[in-house]
Amino acid sequence: MTDAVRTRPACPAKQGTAATRVLVVDDDAATCELIQATLLQAGIEVSAMTDSQVAAARLRAEKFDCVFLDVHIPPLDGIELVRQLRTSGINQRTPVVIITGDADPSLLARGYQAGANFFLNKPIDRRHLLSVLHATHGPIERERRRFRRIAVRRKVDLRCENRQLEGETLDMSMNGLFVQVPGTFPPGSRVEVRLHLNPGSEPNSISGRIARVVDDNHMGINLDAMKSADAQRLQEFLLPLILAGGERGMERPQP
Repeated sequence: MTDAVRTRPACPAKQGTAATRVLVVDDDAATCELIQATLLQAGIEVSAMTDSQVAAARLRAEKFDCVFLDVHIPPLDGIELVRQLRTSGINQRTPVVIITGDADPSLLARGYQAGANFFLNKPIDRRHLLSVLHATHGPIERERRRFRRIAVRRKVDLRCENRQLEGETLDMSMNGLFVQVPGTFPPGSRVEVRLHLNPGSEPNSISGRIARVVDDNHMGINLDAMKSADAQRLQEFLLPLILAGGERGMERPQP
C-alpha cells in the first residue's frame, strides 16, 4: 500500500445492478488491507489509500456508496474531511464510517457532529465491519440513519450535580435519548447517563446535555461524550433495530 490510490474490483455484480463502491482512507496500510480484503469477499468494489489529500480529490470527482475514514490522518484529519464532504459535492450525503482507536470519549461526538454516520473501533472486527456497511444501505434514508430515533424502552439513570432521576427511554439514537423520568433538569444542564441496554450487563456510561424539556416528566438529551467501548455497545444494540427499520415496535423496559 502506498499513498497512491489502490483500487481492486469486486466479484462481478448481478446483471442489471451496479457494484457497491467503497472508499477506505487510513494512514495505516495494514488497516486498509484488512478492510479492503473483507469487503472484497463480500462483493464490494474497494478503493483504498493512505493519503487524505488524494482522498479529498477523489471524493470531489467520483461518487461512492460509502466512505471509511480514519480519524488521525495527516493532513486532513478524518473529522475535517467529513466536514468538507458534508458541505458540497456529489458525496455530500454518502454514508461515512469513522475508524478510530482513540480512547478520547469526546472524539466520537465530534465525528457525529461533523456528519459521520457510524464508527469502527480498532482493531477491526470483520463481523462488525460488515454489519456497519449493511446499515449504510438504502437509497433514500441511509444519510438519515444516524439520527433515526428507534422506539425502544430501556432503564436509564440520570445524575445532574447531586440530584438523580430513574426512568426509561422512549426512543434513542446514536447521538440522543428521549426519556421519561419523574422530574426534569433545566435545559442545557450537564447530565451523566447510565443506560441499561441488556439485562445482566454493565450499564453504558455516557455524558450529555439536556436539549429540551417537553413537560414535567419528559426530556430530550444530546449525547456528547462516551468511551469507545460504551459507544460500540450502543451501536451494536441499535444496528439490528436500524436494519429492521424500527419494525419491532416498542419494547418493554428491562429490569
